[in-house]
Amino acid sequence: MLNLFADPNLRWILLGSMLLGLSSGVIGTFSYLRKQSLIGDTLAHAALPGICIAFMLTGVKSIGLFLIGAIVAGVVATWCISLITRRSRIKPDAALGIVLSLFFAIGVVMLTRIQHSPTGNQSGLDKFLFGQAASMTSSDLYTLGGVALLLVIVCGLLYKEFKLLSFDPGYGRGLGFPVGALEQLLLGLTTVAVVVGIQAVGVVLVAALLITPAVSARYWTDRLGVMAVLAGLFGALSGAAGTWISSGVSQLPTGPISVLAATSFFVVSLLLGPKRGLAAKLLGRRTAKREWLTERASAAAQTKERGASI
Repeated sequence: MLNLFADPNLRWILLGSMLLGLSSGVIGTFSYLRKQSLIGDTLAHAALPGICIAFMLTGVKSIGLFLIGAIVAGVVATWCISLITRRSRIKPDAALGIVLSLFFAIGVVMLTRIQHSPTGNQSGLDKFLFGQAASMTSSDLYTLGGVALLLVIVCGLLYKEFKLLSFDPGYGRGLGFPVGALEQLLLGLTTVAVVVGIQAVGVVLVAALLITPAVSARYWTDRLGVMAVLAGLFGALSGAAGTWISSGVSQLPTGPISVLAATSFFVVSLLLGPKRGLAAKLLGRRTAKREWLTERASAAAQTKERGASI
């Protein structure tokens, strides 16, 4: 633990992973409540061709350019999803699967072409598939900090609007709220959170860090504000645990360990959640059964007393 604060590189990885978990947990809360858990996975896979195109056009490995390419690809992917669902009878989950597979296949083809090019070995694009948090620098930390601050501020300022959008968008449309614009804004924020997280946990696992903390927080509360705070806390603790464990054991990647830590929080929440946890449900059933048996015994005793008096 002391090495995390003594080594500057480990400090960057620790803070970057915590900021990534915080922002992903907060924005993932609204994606989970809107039943769009697969959207993060789709955006992550759709970002791969954008990253490859950015490298092919510039020939340099620049995180800023990669982010721009990934965001553009994510916007195109969301537009394709919207086009498919509006112009056909295909359901949203099927449209997400189609776009996810298509964009990821295109990205793998482009990545293969780049790896076989003369400068392919120096591109480092293969790290975006599974992530490499150890490559974070101070500039990457500033980027993550800015993104996390932006996401938290926007979610705080538009909390009521996002809450209405998550539970009853039709009612919000009736009140005159720009529901379409709010949906696009929330989708754009999700895209930014996913794209920033790709460097740490990779295309394959970034969706888990977006949804798992939100699902864990749902077991502890019924209030949206508390749920968003808990999801951000679980995400930040998962990032810290992943950095701590991977720094103590050699050859362990930080991103997948962070996802395993988030899954551990989910298992604990599933078992010990005060309202929806398995232990709480079992205790509630036993309490209800005990009360029912008590009431039944009391009713039987009263019936017996009445029969004796007659």
